[in-house]
Amino acid sequence: MDLPTPLAWLVDEADASPGPERFLAELGGRLLADGLPLAGGALTLAVPHPIIARRIWLWRAETGAVIEALGFAGGPSSQAGHEWLAGLGPVHEDAVGTAADSPVLGWAGLRPFDPAEADRLRQAARFAAAPLSALAARAALAALLEAYLGRRSAARVQAGALQRGTGETIRAALLCADLRDFTALSEATEPAAMIASLDAWFDRVAGAVHAFGGEVLKFIGDGALAIFPVTGTPGDACEAALRAVTAARAGMAHLDVVRQAQGLPPLPFGAALHFGEMLWGNIGAADRLDFTAIGPAVNLVSRLEGLCKPLGRSVLVSGAVAAETKTDLIPLGEYSLRGIADPCAVFTLPDD
Repeated sequence: MDLPTPLAWLVDEADASPGPERFLAELGGRLLADGLPLAGGALTLAVPHPIIARRIWLWRAETGAVIEALGFAGGPSSQAGHEWLAGLGPVHEDAVGTAADSPVLGWAGLRPFDPAEADRLRQAARFAAAPLSALAARAALAALLEAYLGRRSAARVQAGALQRGTGETIRAALLCADLRDFTALSEATEPAAMIASLDAWFDRVAGAVHAFGGEVLKFIGDGALAIFPVTGTPGDACEAALRAVTAARAGMAHLDVVRQAQGLPPLPFGAALHFGEMLWGNIGAADRLDFTAIGPAVNLVSRLEGLCKPLGRSVLVSGAVAAETKTDLIPLGEYSLRGIADPCAVFTLPDD
């Protein structure tokens, strides 16, 4: 079959595109080279994600650049793609499929599309159904894996690192955070209200971690383990962790004010920071694996967090972090930690 170049590409090569952004740029470029008067294009995909409902990629013909916009769950139906295209010129859009959440492929013209050009765009949308189905499935899988496993573990799973016992050594600032008196609180609180409290707590911690370039590795009961990997200097990672824990503490202070106004008890917590190396890897049974963090640095930051309550502090910082940062910290002395051979120099924040 002798197909126009864009359609031949959709049939033979498009499903191998590394992602929706490259698919849109490649298709737009080929349609442009085939004589269509395009100013830009947009591709909208629905994704299964707890926060994001739609991802929209926007391609500008003049530069070839692709940017991304997001539509959030619970918000109004996103018209970001249509509105962006309308700012470039007359718009032609096609739903690629018949389902309610089918991909939408749209184009802006340098002038209104004539009937023949509109037919060619509709035909391109029909031929795009199969490769877009494959791309949408990959995007959905990536979104689900990131939501449940986090970026680092999701990337490992997608790369095929599924063998038990495999892992990677990560040099990072570690943050371990845990709610105080969780058992007593859960016994006195309805399950739905307890889940809402946990969600609010994790929102503050994870939001602060992600805002400063860190990653939450695991939620463990009412606790969280996060890392700030060294990508520049150790000091940069430690400073980012300190800023994150300061932001989390401010967020929890605001949350406690809101809870008090609602007649609810506060949510006291402890958080510890340490710097070192950890092993992040695949362990478990032969048919049920999990990613977990092991190593002396993980043991120390966990034990250090357990010292928060007896010392009456919400944040404790190890000497390893203090040695890498210029942030003013208050020394509290050296303490023996359970299971740790050497005493640990312990610091806290000036206003803690």
